[in-house]
Amino acid sequence: VQLQASGGGLVQAGGSLRLSCAASGRTFSRYAMGWFRQAPGKVREFVAAIGRTGGSTYYPDSVQGRFTISRDNAKGTVDLQMNSLKPEDTAVYYCAGRRRYLPIATRIDQYSYWGQGTLVTVSS
Repeated sequence: VQLQASGGGLVQAGGSLRLSCAASGRTFSRYAMGWFRQAPGKVREFVAAIGRTGGSTYYPDSVQGRFTISRDNAKGTVDLQMNSLKPEDTAVYYCAGRRRYLPIATRIDQYSYWGQGTLVTVSS
């Protein structure tokens, strides 16, 4: 699976941004997906995950209630809607996919496929 993330940019604190990740192939519905981020000088961290059908999602406390992950299996895309953005949300955001038929997950080492990353900068 090849993943291509887009939608990053510069936004003021309190604003919104929507990231999108497009997957190659025709079997997108077989893969649980996630978003991670890496701020300068910090380790990559989990942001959101979604199951294969979109029926299950999971977020860490840091973004719960502000970020929403969704997917369109017909289009082969997974989106991350980010609202009420804070300067600490500044990071490179990566979409990721698990191997086929595995359930939703939150650890970096549970994902096998990674997009190239898209930069989100939140100004104060």
